[in-house]
Amino acid sequence: MRILLIIPAYNEEETILNTIQSIEQFKEANKEKLSYTIDYVVVNDGSTDKTQVILNQHQINSIHLIMNLGIGGAVQTGYRYAEENNYDIAVQFDGDGQHDIYSLDAVVQPIIKQQADFVIGSRFLPNEKAAFQTTFMRRVGIKILSFLIYLSSGKKIYDVTSGYRACNQEIIAYFSKKYPTSYPEPESTVHLLKKKFRIKEVAANMMERSGGQSSIRAFTSVRYMFEVSIAILVSSFMREGD
Repeated sequence: MRILLIIPAYNEEETILNTIQSIEQFKEANKEKLSYTIDYVVVNDGSTDKTQVILNQHQINSIHLIMNLGIGGAVQTGYRYAEENNYDIAVQFDGDGQHDIYSLDAVVQPIIKQQADFVIGSRFLPNEKAAFQTTFMRRVGIKILSFLIYLSSGKKIYDVTSGYRACNQEIIAYFSKKYPTSYPEPESTVHLLKKKFRIKEVAANMMERSGGQSSIRAFTSVRYMFEVSIAILVSSFMREGD
């Protein structure tokens, strides 16, 4: 079983090396225990800082986009790489140090056991208290988006903006061809629900950023909430192709 971590990075000079080192340390510490191999590819999304220099200096497997495509375009590039290299599972993993590599096994096991096609690492599952809960206003916004997804699909997703997500080969192929660019996490979840993929949420530990800026730092603004809400509703009415 071969797993690829897709690591989008935009101006992550402060964090990307620590993120890669944490992955390597996890692999070394668990090499006798894991039933799968772990590779990673950093998708440098047109960074204007020293991210590319750091990746090249340390010979980190990476793809350098010549312009900034945004999180959706960067992640889709990673899915295309996963498909072309025949990985069994792809995992979205942030380059900013927020995702705990020690939660990886919990995130991929439902796919390995064929209990799910797509797994979301969640901070907000009932009866699960995550160490890092994000701000109050973001939690309110996430609950609103969760309610909209429930209205459109009948499926309750608690952590709709989580970027810690894993999928099988069928979804890798789907995302390599079709992946939302504006609000990729909630929109892509709606598309998968409409296509009747099996989605499961599991508890995953996440941490505060150790540097840089979030790609959704405008989350609490009225404009952001309006736009992502409309995106969810539009996605729910879109006709799904093959």
